[in-house]
Amino acid sequence: MYIQQLYTGCLSEAAYYIESEGVAAIIDPLRDTNLYLEMARERNAQIKYIFETHFHADFVSGHIDLAHETGATIVFGPGAVTAYKTYNAKDGEVFNLGKITIEVLHTPGHTLESCCYLLKDESGKNHAIFTGDTLFVGDVGRPDLSSGNMSSEELAAVLYATIQSKILPLEDHIIVYPAHGPGSSCGKNLGPNTFSTIGEEKKSNYALQPQTAEQFIKTITSGLQEAPVYFAVNAKINQKGYDKLEDVKMRGMLALDINSFKAKATEGSIILDTRNATEFTQGFIPGSVFIGLEGRFAEWAGSLLPFDKNIILVTTEGKEEESVVRLARVGFNKMDGFLHNGFPTWKDAGEPIDMIIDVEADELAMDIPHDPNLCIVDVRRETEFGNGHIKGAINLPLHEITDPAQLANFEDSQNLYIHCAGGYRSVISASIFKKQGLHNLRNVLGGWEKIAQQQNIVKETDKTVLN
Repeated sequence: MYIQQLYTGCLSEAAYYIESEGVAAIIDPLRDTNLYLEMARERNAQIKYIFETHFHADFVSGHIDLAHETGATIVFGPGAVTAYKTYNAKDGEVFNLGKITIEVLHTPGHTLESCCYLLKDESGKNHAIFTGDTLFVGDVGRPDLSSGNMSSEELAAVLYATIQSKILPLEDHIIVYPAHGPGSSCGKNLGPNTFSTIGEEKKSNYALQPQTAEQFIKTITSGLQEAPVYFAVNAKINQKGYDKLEDVKMRGMLALDINSFKAKATEGSIILDTRNATEFTQGFIPGSVFIGLEGRFAEWAGSLLPFDKNIILVTTEGKEEESVVRLARVGFNKMDGFLHNGFPTWKDAGEPIDMIIDVEADELAMDIPHDPNLCIVDVRRETEFGNGHIKGAINLPLHEITDPAQLANFEDSQNLYIHCAGGYRSVISASIFKKQGLHNLRNVLGGWEKIAQQQNIVKETDKTVLN
């Protein structure tokens, strides 16, 4: 028996490769499937099954492409309705994989079709459970992402019944392999590890402690942050199907000269710059949106960019394919090429450029007392803001910044100082501000991490947000 967790930090996503006697299965694959195919080839194994724990909302699964490449059967749990060929397993159904077996446990609550896969070793002993978004390390799946007619409270009640009947009876030694780790928006507060055991979760996971259904429902549904807007888009794509990744890559990997690039921009294509934040602020094509590959790139792209418009890329040389693939992971199919040789080509041709002024936290500290038009824009989440912020700062979370009504509140006369926690989100925000015509702004390097160290900047907390 061979098990390998394949973890992608940008999406906090875990896929799994399982193999016995040359027969393999993949659980919750990402859209780019080459890794799974290469593993199977290297191990001289055949991929027989692709197990999906549910209709994922935070990424586009690679199940369709992988099935096309291997002939493997796509397996969903009870009640999953798709526009392509799948096998709907029954609760308790067992699949043979070499000398091991995988049992389907229908575990609704995160979504109605959610299921877990219980793996038994060669001796028939329960060894591991692949829990999808039903059970995380330190958390459970949020109950507010269903596309059906059930409320969050109703789904939370279903999840409570699932926990009681399907999870808690499992033996303590069983390894828990969830679909997500820390940073994922599929739960409230996932723990720092990417796997655990049933015994550990019984001890430490708040959702598995003795409690009434009413207590569970209240706990699970309170304090949920708004789900990223692209979640509904991705869930639908996973249910209905999608373009082959190779077709998306073919379109996205088209090298454009300056004239072709400018023509596409004029036609309405979005210019997306995926370089490092420091490179971007020093010079970029006017009207570009910055989302750097070094951060939670795919998540922010899905949250901020429209899915119905073409995208043309400006990348660090050699990062074109990575940019296309990572966008495709969250459902972007309208890729329309990249600027050949990137920003240097644009600059060397004498085309107009834009810049963002970077300032240190101590410069901000010196400007605050002397500039009556100074306006501090904190683009962190409300909870981060509540834990501590500059007195008088405006909180405009990044995921809300594309709303024109929000930006209409700012005046040309204001000197905007934008910051986040460390400097990544603030540059994204600054690029969007500039795209919308607000140019009198500065990016605070190091964000709140550096601002908090400034003794002469007055700070405060907001207990109403914290509560």
